[in-house]
Amino acid sequence: MKTRFQLSTVMLGVKDVARAKKFYVEGLGCEIDQDYPSFVKCSLGEGSSSLALYEWDAVAKDAGVPAEGSGFRGSSFHFITDSREAVDEVMRAAVAAGATVVKEASAAGWGGYFGYFSDPDGHLWKVATAT
Repeated sequence: MKTRFQLSTVMLGVKDVARAKKFYVEGLGCEIDQDYPSFVKCSLGEGSSSLALYEWDAVAKDAGVPAEGSGFRGSSFHFITDSREAVDEVMRAAVAAGATVVKEASAAGWGGYFGYFSDPDGHLWKVATAT
């Protein structure tokens, strides 16, 4: 039997679990599945992977790597919407929740529309639509 590769959970190492929980749950509307002082797991909706928030140093220890790190980490998360209005709405909600705009949403050369924000721990999110 061959196991199909899939992304089940995205786990983010965060400096302050309570702050990250507030950002993702209150600010962006994620629903909590599990809630512990140093770990929170959220549902992102039907058909989507889940999101786990775990203490930064604990994630590094779990993986056996140093906890130091800054700047671009080689990854970003993408939220694909169905309209430019939805892109703007998500960007506004993220900023209101404490995100920093990295790139203002604007028309793309390929015909779409997108912007980037970073969450309070610096994780990059791209919000885009193809229209």
